[in-house]
Amino acid sequence: MATRQTPTERQRRLGAELRKLRTAAGVSTDYAAGLLGVDRTKISNMESGIRVITPERVRTLTSNYDCADSAYIDALSAMADGSEQGWWEQYRGTLPSGLLDIAELEWCAARLQTMQTVHVPGLLHTEDYARAIFAAVLPPLSRLEIELRVTHRMARQQVLDRAAPLPYIGYVHEAALRMHFGGRKVMRAQLDRLCVESERDNLTIRVVPVECGSFPGAGHALLYAEGAVPQLDTVQLDSAHGPEFLGAEAQLAKYRAHLDWMAAAALPTTESRDFIHAIAHQL
Repeated sequence: MATRQTPTERQRRLGAELRKLRTAAGVSTDYAAGLLGVDRTKISNMESGIRVITPERVRTLTSNYDCADSAYIDALSAMADGSEQGWWEQYRGTLPSGLLDIAELEWCAARLQTMQTVHVPGLLHTEDYARAIFAAVLPPLSRLEIELRVTHRMARQQVLDRAAPLPYIGYVHEAALRMHFGGRKVMRAQLDRLCVESERDNLTIRVVPVECGSFPGAGHALLYAEGAVPQLDTVQLDSAHGPEFLGAEAQLAKYRAHLDWMAAAALPTTESRDFIHAIAHQL
C-alpha cells in the first residue's frame, strides 16, 4: 500500500472523515487495524491522508463503524478512487499545491458558491485580468510563474463547460467591480465578460452594492463547494499564506449563514447585470 509525502486536500479530507467516523463509533486504531490486517500506524497514516486507502477498505471500515448512510459511504469510496488523475496534476511540481487543491475541489463539487470583495470570481477571469492580479503578488513572481498561474486559472474554467453544467452562484461586491486591475481597458473587458457569462443557464452573478454597508466576513474571499453529500461540503478561504480549507460542521454552518446573508442583500440577477454594465460604460 503506497504512501504519500504530501497528500492533497481531498485525500486529507477523506482521512479526516474516516477518523471522525471511527471516534464517533468508539473504535480504537488497534481494532480498525485488525479489520484490515495492518498495523495501527498504517491506520493513523490513512487518517492523515499519507497512506493510500482503496474504496473497498473504506467500505470495510465504515460498515464496522456503524455508518448506515449509504450515500455518504459511496461518496467516501469515490474519494478513495485514484484510478483517474485530474487535469490539474500536470501542474504538480510547478505550482503551489494549494492552487491544485482548489482546482480539484471545484471539479469534484456538486455546486459552487463564492463571495468576492476585491477580485472578480476566478472562474470568470479574462487572461489579462488574471495576469494583472498575479503581477501584483509580493514577493514578485517571475514572468514564467505568472504565465503558469494564468494558464492554470484559465484551465480551471473548464469546470463550467462540462456536459453536465455545474451550478454556480457568484456574489461580487461593488468594490471588486471598481478595482482597476490592469487598467481601464482590461477592467472594461473583464466586466463585459462577466455580463456575458451571467447569461448562462448554470451561472448566477449577483452584486452586493456598497449601499449595503457592513457585511459578514468583510474582506474574505469565500468559496463554498457543495460535496456529493452535505457532510463533505468544503469552505475555502484565501489568506496571505495560501488557501485554507474548512470542513467542520460548525464552520460550514457559519459560512452558509454568510451566503444566506448575501442572498438576501444582493441585487437580483437582472439588476446585477445592469449594474455591471453601467460600471463598465463608465470606463
